Amino acid sequence: MFEYNAPDNLLENKIILVTGAGAGIGRAAALAYAAHGATVILVGKTTAKLEKVYDEIEAAGWPKAAIVPLNLETATEHDYIDLTNILDNEFGHIDGLLHNASLLGVRTAIESYDPIIWQQVMQVNINAPFILTQTLMPLLHRSENASVIFTSSGVGRKGRAYWGAYSVSKFATEGLMQVLADEVDNTANIRVNCINPGATRTQMRAYAYPAELPETNPEPKEIMPLYLYLMGKDSHDINGQSLNAQET
Repeated sequence: MFEYNAPDNLLENKIILVTGAGAGIGRAAALAYAAHGATVILVGKTTAKLEKVYDEIEAAGWPKAAIVPLNLETATEHDYIDLTNILDNEFGHIDGLLHNASLLGVRTAIESYDPIIWQQVMQVNINAPFILTQTLMPLLHRSENASVIFTSSGVGRKGRAYWGAYSVSKFATEGLMQVLADEVDNTANIRVNCINPGATRTQMRAYAYPAELPETNPEPKEIMPLYLYLMGKDSHDINGQSLNAQET
């Protein structure tokens, strides 16, 4: 496990947007960021799940969160522009962006992969993060110290049979991160990195590995040290890296 003890005020007065914030790793990250002082913008397609996370943050007495329902599979460029305008009017900038939302698709051979499902996975896992990041760049530039985190995977570094669109989308995610990181390196107050969360106790993991005992994997909250580190000031000089939340 990545070791890092985050100070309680690590993200004080920071504005951080998290996609897929309604469950799993996204929920854990939203709670961790809020617990360390951030105002978290909860983005996801299921309003009821986002409201539960919002209520948890409210009950804990952490900075008040914001809810933005958004389906990344069907969102248009206009939707992203509207989101950016809302954030601009409300906050004027954002300090962090965690691209957590992903689709697994199906685990089957390339020759039998459904093209429709392929397109769905690519839309959520790579096209949406690209458009969202591009649209939010002006707000990130206004931050004193902004961090963009993409979510990668072990199968985004080495292809594995039957992982299909998910694997390919994570290779693309690594590439998008590297290109953007190189573009902002030494020219902006923005850093861009990837996190490979590893085997974690989530619904996606259970679906991908139905024979695996869930309790053999850590809960999402246990892998939060790296998510906090890359979002906070202690990682100011880290850019263009793909890091593991757990030992491999």
